[in-house]
Amino acid sequence: MVVNFTCLAALSTVENEQKGVGDMVEGGGPDRTTELRIAVTPFFNLAATMSFIDPFRAANYLEGTTLFRWQLVSEAGGMVTASNGVEVNTARFSEAGMNKADMLFVSSSWEPERHVSAALRANLRNAAKRQAILGGLDTGAFILAHAGLLENYTATVHYEHIDAFQELFPKTGISEALWVIDRRRVTCSGGAASLDLALHLIQQSHGSALANAAARYVFAPPIRAHGALQYPENTEPLGNSVPTNVRAAIRVMEANLETPLSIADVCRHVGLSHRQLDRLFAQCVRKTPALYYRDIRLDRARGLVTQTDLTMSEIAFASGFSSQVHFSRAYKDRFGLPPSKDRVQGRIPFEFRAWPMHRAPKPKAKKVK
Repeated sequence: MVVNFTCLAALSTVENEQKGVGDMVEGGGPDRTTELRIAVTPFFNLAATMSFIDPFRAANYLEGTTLFRWQLVSEAGGMVTASNGVEVNTARFSEAGMNKADMLFVSSSWEPERHVSAALRANLRNAAKRQAILGGLDTGAFILAHAGLLENYTATVHYEHIDAFQELFPKTGISEALWVIDRRRVTCSGGAASLDLALHLIQQSHGSALANAAARYVFAPPIRAHGALQYPENTEPLGNSVPTNVRAAIRVMEANLETPLSIADVCRHVGLSHRQLDRLFAQCVRKTPALYYRDIRLDRARGLVTQTDLTMSEIAFASGFSSQVHFSRAYKDRFGLPPSKDRVQGRIPFEFRAWPMHRAPKPKAKKVK
């Protein structure tokens, strides 16, 4: 209890009153050092992890004192390889003073379910008993959920894994927000959102002045608020606007993946003719509405294929395909390999693949003599 998280709790209460958020940690004060441990798993997301740590480093530097102390840890200790191939050195759980941690975060990416070891589970549960803050970066929420620590909480993960998380953990609410604070559970979708979360924690424990100074020091873009979505509705990341009625049609499709609607039904939902919808999709998406609809169903299927152990028939049904044969053909057409093969190869981190599995290499054109 080294930092006053009552401020963090107060903000969560204002922005998320329906959860009845109380004091996250009792006692402590802004002049104490917050002990943070980040357990990294093989092929964790390095960018998300470093983005989370760096604002704390900046806060320490700007204040000229150790407000936050962190350590990267793993079960065996030593070098751990991130998803981009970079190796980082970690301390072994048994040597890292895990019982001192005020915040224990898990940073993972590929195949989080394979890294829920007995030692990691025990450390997480011990931290929960001590009323420490438990957090997950990127797919870290999967590990918290596998350890039984997210039941009746709301969490977030990287958007690519949201469908799999919903299927695997129906007792945990899932949010598409960049980060979620629910009582003593903090989850983050990863990437640059980790920086937003860290600055928010600094703001709530040490005030806006220090958080703003740390943000300036690391050249952070405008900080997104609690509850900001991973994909804002009105603007693409580079500023390109998508017409409202196209987004409305896409929302209708996304809400009906398991039991697909006809395109005529989609048109009726958004008040457009079939010809109008075709023209808008050709301009904005470069696909027909039917092909786009099929592709987002297959994208959902790929998440379930590579991130769960559901049977292929279960995945076909959950993605709106009544025939497993039709599902397999459509899957291979989109991703370049059948789902059974993708279940094995699609779990290999991108850095270590010969080529992206969902983009089959184009055959070389034959030379004309």
